[in-house]
Amino acid sequence: KPACDNERRRSQARSASERLRLRDRKTDAARVYATMADNEEQQDGQQPLSMQGILREVQDLAEKFKDEDGEMFVSPYANLEKAAVLQEARIFNDSQAVRESPRKCCTVIAQLLHLQNTGQFMSGTEATEVFFGVTKLFMSDDASLRRMVYLFIKEVAETCNPDDVIIVTSSLTKDMTCDVDLYRANALRVLARIVDAAMLGAIERYVKQAVVDSSGMVSSAALVSALHLFDAAPENASIVKRWISECTEATSSANDMVQFHAMQLLYQIKAHDRLGISKIVQQFSQRNSLKSPMAIVLLIRYTTKLMHDEVTEGRAQAGSIQHASPMCESGYQFLESSLRHKTEMVSYEAAKLMCGLPQVEPQDLSPAISVLQMFLSNPKPSIRFASMKTLAQVAHAHPRTVSKCNEDLEALIADSNRSIATLAITTLLKTGSENSIDRLLKQISTFLTDIADEYKITVVRSLQQLCLTYPSKHRVIIGFLSNFLREEGGFEFKRSIVSGIVSLMRKVPETTESSLLHLCEFIEDCEFTMLSTQILNLLGDMGPETSAPARYIRFVYNRVILENAAVRAAAVSALAKFAAKCPSLRSSVMTLLKRSLVDEDDETRDRAAVAVRMLEDAMEKYPYVAPPEDAEPEDIPKDEPQPDDPASVAFLDVMPISFDKLERSLKAYTASPGWENVGGQLTFSSLPVVEDTAAELRKESGMVEENEAAGAFEPPVLEEPKEKVDPAAVIYAIPELAGLGRVFRTSPPVELTEPEAEYVVRCIKHICDEHVVLQFQVQNTIEDQRLDNVTVQIDADSVVFEVAGEIAAEQIKYGDMENCFTVLQRNVDSPLSPSTFACELHFSVMQVDPTTGEEEGDVGFEEEYPLEDLEVTTSDFMAKVSVPDFRRAWETMGNAHEVMEKFALQFKKQEEAVKAVVDFLGMQPCDGTGQIKPNAGGKPHMLHLSGVFVGGRSVLARAQVAMQGDSGVVLKIAVRSEDEGVSRMVADCIS
Repeated sequence: KPACDNERRRSQARSASERLRLRDRKTDAARVYATMADNEEQQDGQQPLSMQGILREVQDLAEKFKDEDGEMFVSPYANLEKAAVLQEARIFNDSQAVRESPRKCCTVIAQLLHLQNTGQFMSGTEATEVFFGVTKLFMSDDASLRRMVYLFIKEVAETCNPDDVIIVTSSLTKDMTCDVDLYRANALRVLARIVDAAMLGAIERYVKQAVVDSSGMVSSAALVSALHLFDAAPENASIVKRWISECTEATSSANDMVQFHAMQLLYQIKAHDRLGISKIVQQFSQRNSLKSPMAIVLLIRYTTKLMHDEVTEGRAQAGSIQHASPMCESGYQFLESSLRHKTEMVSYEAAKLMCGLPQVEPQDLSPAISVLQMFLSNPKPSIRFASMKTLAQVAHAHPRTVSKCNEDLEALIADSNRSIATLAITTLLKTGSENSIDRLLKQISTFLTDIADEYKITVVRSLQQLCLTYPSKHRVIIGFLSNFLREEGGFEFKRSIVSGIVSLMRKVPETTESSLLHLCEFIEDCEFTMLSTQILNLLGDMGPETSAPARYIRFVYNRVILENAAVRAAAVSALAKFAAKCPSLRSSVMTLLKRSLVDEDDETRDRAAVAVRMLEDAMEKYPYVAPPEDAEPEDIPKDEPQPDDPASVAFLDVMPISFDKLERSLKAYTASPGWENVGGQLTFSSLPVVEDTAAELRKESGMVEENEAAGAFEPPVLEEPKEKVDPAAVIYAIPELAGLGRVFRTSPPVELTEPEAEYVVRCIKHICDEHVVLQFQVQNTIEDQRLDNVTVQIDADSVVFEVAGEIAAEQIKYGDMENCFTVLQRNVDSPLSPSTFACELHFSVMQVDPTTGEEEGDVGFEEEYPLEDLEVTTSDFMAKVSVPDFRRAWETMGNAHEVMEKFALQFKKQEEAVKAVVDFLGMQPCDGTGQIKPNAGGKPHMLHLSGVFVGGRSVLARAQVAMQGDSGVVLKIAVRSEDEGVSRMVADCIS
């Protein structure tokens, strides 16, 4: 009571002080304004008070207020010194000071916690002294101080000495059994951080009683502590699992938080018991005993997870999720009933998860869509945003189902929350009909001017998808996008529009010419050099293939006259491509290029010189002859270069590999033994084959976003170059293996033992022209053993391979990993087929002292250790190498050595079949065909694959993967290569 009186008096004093300060401020302000008024009266009839004078007076007043307010925002812990705080912490040892000044003790504990959380850690002696001092504060009955003591112990429990922390257990156990609910709840939370399995068994009875305690605070604290204990250690989890009856009883509590935490703990205990989880869900969903909205939300999530598991594990039938299985049927009924719950939280959660169910049909979504539509008019912005976001996600797969909300969505375009308005716009663009596009674009035009660029980018991407849905509206949509290219906006916004237009040009060829004209108009007044250069490169690639290439020359040449050096150089290259592709334009372009021979920029001048020289050679070798004016259109030859035209070869033919691959291939070439003595010219065909990197594999497999289709318009990501280690370097370093020749490719490691085994062994296959070098990485995990003369014995019962030699690892100490090698010689006259080899690890064991590593015996003993079987497949001899233009490469390869086959595959999903085909063949997917598009609708999927077989022989494959009802997948594959035997071996990989 005296402490409360003191606190009341302090509060009154502070209030009085604040009133005085406010009165002084008003007086100062009145004085300033009075001075300003006096000045105006004195200057009446003369010049009025200047604006500078007013600003000076206001600034003086602001500085005065700033000085007074600044003291209120200075952190009381800003300049703490650890030594001073530790000195003040000695107050904990003074029992009288603790009783009389509990607030000061609270302040010192807060300062200690601040030091701990800001990295100013205490030494071992200091921490022990402070910790013992804090434990003496248990004698105080002040509630605030006791809570600070609990907080301090819980925060430092993990960093202090465990022997020190265990001392407070008796005090915490005493508080856990007292009559004060505040002490009991906090003591339980702290004990959960410091007890182990043995101590938990001693206090288990008290914790179980607390779980079913009548106080919601105590019961909730006990349940949360049980959750932490369950995750802390497996021994604790086995004890907590015995509390399931008390936990079930806690779900009947009248306290909402207790029900919520009890449901969490019940699920945690039964997490690995599918039948147990099913019983919990059925029990609570049918009994309707849960009153806590948060507990019902958990029950909804658990129900949805069970329904997902029913489908993924194959227990559900095909068709609607409502009738897929008994579990799915009862779960859907529970979700549907939850939609009518009086709490918005529960209704929204049920609607959101219902929309995300697998195998959901449009009729299954109708109840959820109705609830979400009702939430669109909710006065709370958070509810509107959540429902709007869910509807936007549903519109991806079921736009017609969401279309009934279009009127409500149009009303949200004017919402004050721009996130909601943007989602409404993007959803309308997915659900709107072709007839409503013009009206929507009119609404968007006024909307886009008021939002930030990040929201504009989202709308642009939705417009791009809309154009793909309704190609006949491409002129309207691209015209709309081009209008905003001329408006104000940042680089990211302009780049997103350009990327969208370029992507549409590639997917909807009808948009090419109009889009190029819009881009030409954009670069006339473009402030971003990167976009200008990339658009010029695009014009050089696509402009000559249009019906009237000459119309774009003017736009390109304007960049040569008006722009900076980088843009001028790009414009010169674009003009050279026009001349190389269209012989009829060469004389005109030549005149323009010669003007750039005196350009002040070296790069522009050099490009112009190269272009002029190549075009002169081409015009001399193949002079252009204009057709007669009266010639019929069908008699006019195509305006295209000859196959060996010098300008066409120089400017139009692409390199067979990228510069990054060229660099890696040259490094691999120089790393191979004897490369200095190789005579003749260095050609692309003589370079080592380099497989695609992980990033290139993801890109070629189609694992990129739709919005990244125009990859040339993505800004370069500056990363530290990583040194790529040649995996074949270990082979070249051994003279016996270096004589086998250059390594064609290296396979990923294959584990031959479990990671927890006594000896961990993995195998790396190095493929050469006539040999396979098996590199076995062996790790010794036994502390008192040393392995000597380690080899892996191979049982090569195969007509294709035979063991040609072995190289043993001399010693493998504890914790070390060493290599041993086995060489397989391949019979090049026999076709490749999958071969399986039995492997066994052979070594001598020498007992050693674990501490010193010295030998403890005179002679070791021989030991054998069985390994998993090793498989060498045809795909190991195939390098994953993509081609720039698959269609052109396929036609160039021809069908002289083509092999076609048809297979029936036992896969239930088309995606699994596509992945398996890629793995079987070991080839690289091209043109983004490695993944099936989400909206494919079960149509046959065409897979384009490329690779290089051992010996440098290119291989191409086209595979059609189609579902055949419920019986499986039908695969039709055609393989082309330079050798019919290779085509046959690749096709036989499937069988």
